[in-house]
Amino acid sequence: MFKNYLKIAWRSFAKNKISSFINIFGLAIGMAVAMLNGVWVWDELSFNQYHRNYDRIGQVMAIQNWEGQRRMNTSMSYPLALELKANYQGYFRRLVLCSWSGDYVLSAGQKNISGTGLFMDEGAPDMLSLRMLRGSPEGLRDPHSILLSASLARALFGDADPVSQVMRVSDTLLLKVTGVYEDIPLNSQFHPARFIAPFDCWVTANPWIRERAVTDWGNHFLRVYAEIPPISSFEQVSARIKDIEKRHEASFTKGGFYDAQDFIYPMSKWHLYPPSRGVVDTGPVHMVWLVGTIGFIVLLLACINFMNLSTARSEKRAKEVGIRKTMGSPRWQLMGQFFSESLLVVLFAWLFAVALTALSLPWFNDLSAKQMTIPWANAYFWLISLLFILITGLLAGAYPALYLSSFQPVKVLRSAFRAGRLAALPRQTLVVLQFSISVILIICTVVVYRQIRHAKDRPVGYDREGLLMIDMKSPEFYGKYDLLRQELINTGAVTNMSESMGSVTTVWSNNGGFSWPGKNPNLKDDFGTLVVTSDHGATVGWQFLQGRDFSGKFTTDSTGIVMNEAAQQYMGLRNPVGQTIGWKFWNGDTTRYYTILGVIKDMVMESPFEPVKPTIFLLKSVNGGVSWINIRISPNVSVAAALPKIQAVFKRLIPSAPFEYKFTDEEYARKFAAEERIGKLAAFFGSLAIFISCLGLFGLASFIAEKRTREIGIRKVLGASVPDVCRLLSKEFVQLVFLSCGVAIPAAWCIMHTWIQNYTYRTALSWWIFAAAGIGALVIALLTVTFQSLRAALMNPVDSLRRE
Repeated sequence: MFKNYLKIAWRSFAKNKISSFINIFGLAIGMAVAMLNGVWVWDELSFNQYHRNYDRIGQVMAIQNWEGQRRMNTSMSYPLALELKANYQGYFRRLVLCSWSGDYVLSAGQKNISGTGLFMDEGAPDMLSLRMLRGSPEGLRDPHSILLSASLARALFGDADPVSQVMRVSDTLLLKVTGVYEDIPLNSQFHPARFIAPFDCWVTANPWIRERAVTDWGNHFLRVYAEIPPISSFEQVSARIKDIEKRHEASFTKGGFYDAQDFIYPMSKWHLYPPSRGVVDTGPVHMVWLVGTIGFIVLLLACINFMNLSTARSEKRAKEVGIRKTMGSPRWQLMGQFFSESLLVVLFAWLFAVALTALSLPWFNDLSAKQMTIPWANAYFWLISLLFILITGLLAGAYPALYLSSFQPVKVLRSAFRAGRLAALPRQTLVVLQFSISVILIICTVVVYRQIRHAKDRPVGYDREGLLMIDMKSPEFYGKYDLLRQELINTGAVTNMSESMGSVTTVWSNNGGFSWPGKNPNLKDDFGTLVVTSDHGATVGWQFLQGRDFSGKFTTDSTGIVMNEAAQQYMGLRNPVGQTIGWKFWNGDTTRYYTILGVIKDMVMESPFEPVKPTIFLLKSVNGGVSWINIRISPNVSVAAALPKIQAVFKRLIPSAPFEYKFTDEEYARKFAAEERIGKLAAFFGSLAIFISCLGLFGLASFIAEKRTREIGIRKVLGASVPDVCRLLSKEFVQLVFLSCGVAIPAAWCIMHTWIQNYTYRTALSWWIFAAAGIGALVIALLTVTFQSLRAALMNPVDSLRRE
């Protein structure tokens, strides 16, 4: 019986090649998109689950009230960490202090490479469930030890056993390798850590921690991770530690933070609900819902096409049902036939979809910056696939199986069967739904790209082109500023060089405690504070509004500052040049005084979608405070010709450090990565949605043209022209697309108006975007339908009437 069903189904496919192709191909595309999106969503939802106890791991953070606003601080002070260890150890299973992630020069023998690593307490390997390939995690108890990731161990030592080998970190630390762990996967926030070394080793290498930070409650520079016991909850432990900083508030409120409340933020929320300037930012989880919803929508469109064409074609099989029932076929047998045909189509589509997914996954990984694979070994993957095949096949086959199998053969064979006036209503509704979704996706894509372009066109306040940045990862960089600058300029490829506390595209240090004429004594100020050399403004291209730049000709500039326009406005100073401001540090009673030398245009150093932070630039002292080198390449020399000359100078003067650089314009462009990813995904899925909708429209137009062949023939005999016939067949679809636009445009405006409110610096929702999207959808629909309409209109009426 089943074999007979397959034969009949195959003959039906062969007889209706176009509709069968549209059904299988359209459904396969929808299923492939759903698979890609499903893998992406699963990767996001399983973030950090590599660590076995991730549901009991958290990070100690603080909510602080700042000028009436609540904001999150993810960095903790050293005194807080010490107090947690001394007086609250009983509430934790493990408590781990950790440095911020940083890049270091790693050396073994003659090899010098750059690697990102962390300095953590000895409990870190067990807390993070590191899978040791060699050695033991307990080796981290030795303050002169280091654990390497498998990829870093291979890069440094090749195939040799690295355990017990000695290596150098930034030429200052001599450490012994005590273990090698499996690389942490990309969907973990500890993935960048290519090595882990003892926290005490980091403290020893940075004397300022022991000298100043150990008693400074206002200096937030480290992370504190905690693992709670199974019998406790994060809420219970947070209630115990919430007032630690508040009890020590008097020691760091000289312009510092007020009303801090400490708590533990669970690892399970770090990725989807990351902390931000507000209490919690829900942005990433919205992205998960967005991608998941789009995948479901595209799959829904494909299923709509499948069911639309299946139900439309099934009406032509009414006589077949009548004949088979006359020959004695019971109803259950007819139902089995229709269901088996539908399930067979869905199975073919699923196989095709799997092939499409496997081929497109590398491209999708590049687009989403992930390393995803199809979960062949996951039982849920096969269960979901099986359920989808069954549910889709049963839904699509339900109409012909249940409705057509109930016909009385006498009425059908007498041609008394009529589909009914409302038979086309479900199909029309589905077409409206399809094009509504397509128009919404078109509008969303245009708005996202306009928002990106709006931010990219924003004046940045300096010249990004030809500006090179180099991280000073080794102590060998320090003390060579004048020599390095002169040697670089002598190459003819460089016009200027400077040093700065952070890179040009970030604000690394924030401080309060400033005073100025007219300041409200109750104001808790917060400024970006960046140390630079005197050539920094000329190197990056500062644009002065008032005053002048730093100059090496004036010794008094050591107590001078340059501020940006946002800082001037924040202070409310009309003529700031020459005025004096004071700065009282967190941990001291002494106020230092500085003279304002100049005011520059705002430099966009952080998010290009947000207002510029008030920032003060100070001149580098003898003791340093800088960590980046900035190099201006000569506009008369190509980058390709300049880089080898610059590299030669660094190799000669700083041989121990690998020559690694970043282009400022490329680093600035990375700030748009998340928005561009959203735009590309929306454009890709929007194109697929339109394509699938057009496939369905093409199939329906073909079906209707075929169904009305006799009517078209009679109209042509009576004098109807080709345009008249085309207008007749296209009229219904044009009305449906107009209705779709009426539904889609208000919905898209609401969605994008809500989305764009997330940005302070945002574009406008222009009316022409919605009009263009609607006209575009109408043109695409017309082109799709016109092809079939012309084909039907150009048919010889003699042939069509003879066939009827």
